[in-house]
Formats: sequence, C-alpha cells, structure tokens
Amino acid sequence: MNTVEPIRDMDLVWDVADFLKARNQRDYVLFMFGIYTGLRISDILKLRVRDVRGRNHIYIREKKTGKEKRFLINAELKPIIEDFIRDKKDFEFLFKSPDYPNKEISRQQAYNILNAAADAVGIKDNIGTHTLRKTFGYHMHQQGVSLATLKEIFNHSSEAVTARYIGINQDIQDISIDGLSYRKAGRGRR
Repeated sequence: MNTVEPIRDMDLVWDVADFLKARNQRDYVLFMFGIYTGLRISDILKLRVRDVRGRNHIYIREKKTGKEKRFLINAELKPIIEDFIRDKKDFEFLFKSPDYPNKEISRQQAYNILNAAADAVGIKDNIGTHTLRKTFGYHMHQQGVSLATLKEIFNHSSEAVTARYIGINQDIQDISIDGLSYRKAGRGRR
C-alpha cells in the first residue's frame, strides 16, 4: 500500500475542484467537503442530508475510533452544501450512488473519483481518499494552525504523528537536503 500525500499546491487544489465541478456536482461537493472538514472518508460517506441541513456543526461518531466528534461547517463550505442539498430529502445519503435508490457511494468509488481528477490536472503524487484529510491538515498548518490543535482535530497520539501524517516532515526533510552545501560550509572547493 502506498502512502498518499496531501495536495500541497493550492493551484492544484483549485484545479481539482474546478475539474470536478464541471464534471459532477456530487463529486465536487465530496472533494470540497473533505478538504474543508478533514473527516475520514468512511465518516463522510455515511452522512445524510439531515446531518448538514440548517446546521452549523456536524455531529458524528467516528467509525474508526468510536469517539463522538463535533465539526464546524466552514463558512466557505456552507453555501456549497446548501446549494447541493436544496432539492434533496432529509433521509437521503449526502453522497448517494446513482445506481441505487438510497445508498452511499463506496470508498472505492470515492477513490476512483479523486484519482480521475488528479490524473486530469496532472498530479503525480500518490492520491487516495486520505488525501482529502491530509490536504485539510496541511493547509490548516500552512495557514498558522498549530500541530497541537491539528493533533486534537485528528485524534492523533502526538504532534509528531500529526506532522508526519500531513506531510510537513517530508517538506522539512526536502528543504534540508536541498539546502545542503559543502561550499557554504567549507572553503568553496569544487
């Protein structure tokens, strides 16, 4: 199993969003939902329209941990959701499969959607459903949110786990290796 990466380049985040928006509203909203909430795909896919309609927060019991969580619906995400659910019934799954009357799309289907979008916009990194969650964390950190806060959001055991999870350890390693110079440190011989 390959480790998936966050989408670090903000232009690529918007390229994926634009590609999905032009192709399928459900897929676009799934992507936006993931990058704005940081929820696991297993928790996102179980949501119903009633879980988000008219609400400021999402209340879930995480499938993986069994813990209850409350997530704020971001102000930029709220109108996207409201537009998407306008004509939907409360009992419907938010990300409904077109092949069944009221069944959510599968994790595999979500994976396929994300990979098709990544291919279309030229993303070469390993992309998967966890990419949404990692992109959320990476950009939250880039915008000044502490690792301690992200650790709590993700229910991680340590800030080191969070740093590795969102890919900033790799960024730091890459910068460090790229910055290595024996010329600066020594006498400048070639």
